[in-house]
Amino acid sequence: MGWDFDSRQPIYVQLVRQLTQRILTGVYEPGSRLPSVRDLAQEAQVNPNTMQRAMAELEQAGLLHTERTSGRFVTDDEALLSDQRQQLAATHIAAFFRQMRALGYEPEEALALAKRQGGE
Repeated sequence: MGWDFDSRQPIYVQLVRQLTQRILTGVYEPGSRLPSVRDLAQEAQVNPNTMQRAMAELEQAGLLHTERTSGRFVTDDEALLSDQRQQLAATHIAAFFRQMRALGYEPEEALALAKRQGGE
C-alpha cells in the first residue's frame, strides 16, 4: 500500500489519516510492532520529524503505544478499534450522502444506487 499525498493539506495530517486507515483495516494488526519512525518516513518519503509528529498524535488517540526499548505497537483494544472503524465509516457515509445530494439525489435514491453498485 503506497503513500498518497495531496498538496492542499499538511503532510502530517495526511500521515495520521493514512496510518489510521492502515491500522483500522488490519494492514498493521492489533498488537503488532510498527516499523521505526525512520523506516516509515523513508518509505513515505517524508521528514522523520513529520512522521514522528503523526505517530505522536496516534499515540495520544490511543491507537499506538510505546514500549520504551521495543518500539511502537498498535493497540490491541478491540473496543477502541471498533469504535474508530465506526467513526471512520460514519464520516465516509456522510460525505457520500453530501456528494449525492449535490448531484440531485435524495438519500433513498442514493442508497438504492449504492446497493445496485455495491456488488462491483
